[in-house]
Amino acid sequence: MCDACVIQSVKERMLSRRDFFRAAAVGTAGIAAASMGAAPPALAEGHARVTDLTHELHEEFPTYFGQQQFFREQKFSFAEHKFNLFELRVNEHTGTHVDAPLHFSADGLSVAELPVEKLVVPLCVVDIRNKAAADPEAQVTPDDIKSWMAANGEIPENACIAMLSGWADHVGTDKFRNADADGKMHFPGFHVEAAKFLLEETQAAGIAVDTLSLDHGISPDFATHYAWLPGGRWGLEAAANLDQLPAKGATLVLGAPKHRGGTGGPARVFALV
Repeated sequence: MCDACVIQSVKERMLSRRDFFRAAAVGTAGIAAASMGAAPPALAEGHARVTDLTHELHEEFPTYFGQQQFFREQKFSFAEHKFNLFELRVNEHTGTHVDAPLHFSADGLSVAELPVEKLVVPLCVVDIRNKAAADPEAQVTPDDIKSWMAANGEIPENACIAMLSGWADHVGTDKFRNADADGKMHFPGFHVEAAKFLLEETQAAGIAVDTLSLDHGISPDFATHYAWLPGGRWGLEAAANLDQLPAKGATLVLGAPKHRGGTGGPARVFALV
């Protein structure tokens, strides 16, 4: 056989093998997709834009207790080592962060144990900006949620119900904590009866606020935390840019951290619209 014929024969065999493996790979991917079921509708329908709901975390970010909770130390620098690396020390409940059930229960789910299917969820935005502007201690009540439902329909399964109070606008000022001379804070939150309503009437996965706490600032007992979190639900605090989202129709993606035994942690959160 001539050299050219040998070369052509080898090329044909190689192409044949390549086509075989390509087809096998496609078939395997199809089987895997089928075994996992159809993509969730929220992901399959597609979205036009993504909105970041996360505040930038830095050393001066305001905290519930008023003390610094985020620290970083540079261990390697590009000038000296040709790469940069920081060591971080952070309180779990700093910046835009998630509260896991373990935060307010003896044996609830840790942040690492939150099911991922509960972290990509429909988002319902309850707008209380008008009453929060008039009263910094305004709270989301059952009536606010019922009004949202009257305008937008039933709350979807595994939804996150977010309070839009406008408080995110105050992050760079003292008004975000809004502490008085006695150190007591005054900012909006969820009323405990609203949390109980959601627990009894919906299958919601989480609630979110654009303030430092699920409870309003002056709360003496964390009643909303204790009512909501132990039941396996999560909370999101210090959310940003909720004012850029519709009342319904967005999908929340909660990038919760996954450290063993964690009660929560800073999260990267965004919404698909």
